[in-house]
Amino acid sequence: MKRDRSNPKSMNLIVLENHVTSQRGGQELNLFAICRGLSQRGHRITLLYLKPGDLLTQYQSFCDRTIQISAYGFDWRSFNSTMRFLPSLLQIPQVSIAPDSLIFCNDYHFSLFAYALSFFHRLPYVCYLQLPPINLNRQRKFGLRGVDRFISVSEQTKQSWEKFGIDGDRIRVVYNGVDLNKFKPAEDLIQIRQQWGIVDDIKIVSYIGRIDREKGLETLIKATAILIKKGTRIKTLIAGKPVTHYSFSKRGECENEGMKYVQSLMQLAEAQGVSEHIQFVGHLADPVSLYQASDVNVLPSIWNEPCSLGLFESLACGVPKVASRIGGNPEILTEEFADYLFAPGDEKDLAERLDRVIDWREKDSALGIRCRQYVLNHFSHEKMLDGIEKNLIELAIA
Repeated sequence: MKRDRSNPKSMNLIVLENHVTSQRGGQELNLFAICRGLSQRGHRITLLYLKPGDLLTQYQSFCDRTIQISAYGFDWRSFNSTMRFLPSLLQIPQVSIAPDSLIFCNDYHFSLFAYALSFFHRLPYVCYLQLPPINLNRQRKFGLRGVDRFISVSEQTKQSWEKFGIDGDRIRVVYNGVDLNKFKPAEDLIQIRQQWGIVDDIKIVSYIGRIDREKGLETLIKATAILIKKGTRIKTLIAGKPVTHYSFSKRGECENEGMKYVQSLMQLAEAQGVSEHIQFVGHLADPVSLYQASDVNVLPSIWNEPCSLGLFESLACGVPKVASRIGGNPEILTEEFADYLFAPGDEKDLAERLDRVIDWREKDSALGIRCRQYVLNHFSHEKMLDGIEKNLIELAIA
């Protein structure tokens, strides 16, 4: 669809992002999907970003402009951090902005710069809440004062911000959505499974996401061990990239901690006697085939997942999702799918849920159809875009 610049409801969005990459997690991928979708609906996008990545070229294909910013905030303990922030303030007057513009901040950690940009150009300022309130220093709290509207990805995330002190009337909930044209059931399941080296009756349990402690992968490995000891023929495939952690001593990101965590998971699998049944497959640029090849996909998080994209992606591929009963997960998995929620960190409960659903292709072959229909009814990409667009337009014409 070409952009209709004569559309009276067309908006010019100034979007703030950190790292324009597909390899960090759902937060970055979600913003990319929103920006591309709104561009296709006729809205103009200007992207401000800190770090280039593999999504930058794709952003440039539909954005009016992409502008690299030196920093969105600063660490007062670091002289270099403070000096990096000063040039970004000087960039604010240089960003030419149309009068119908709106600021869309993808992370409250960018709030100081977003507020300064909003104040200087006298523009409405929207903050997208994909995370609960953590690591809030004085400058970020100050920046949040200038927000005209918050959009939260779940009721649970909204409630966490209300407890922090944000007026609930300022927060609107718009759930994430999934591209049903991309994430869909396999046309030839046998062929897909052969691509993953699965040629017999082994059941496949998968995890797709960040490799990080908060994701609770220890629970998944221990649950795998329980099922193996029962005689269940399964293999657990873990896909994802270790998270890089910020090192205050080195004043930068450090990959060592992430790799140490992966090694600890491998050691746990060996200690549980299931190392041959656990496979780490690394980061997948396109995870669709692994979803399709799976008998069940798991989200074993031990932190308050706001609204995981993986919940929708798995179901859209016609594969049931088993997830921890935490964060926004219970809001997403409702109706019959609520039975697939388990107690966070409880490997016995997880093993029981997996055992209950893993043979669904033989016992209830229509479950895959119901999984996809459920997402189609409630969590499509178009439904998400409708909600985001409605809130932005309301603010733009207020």
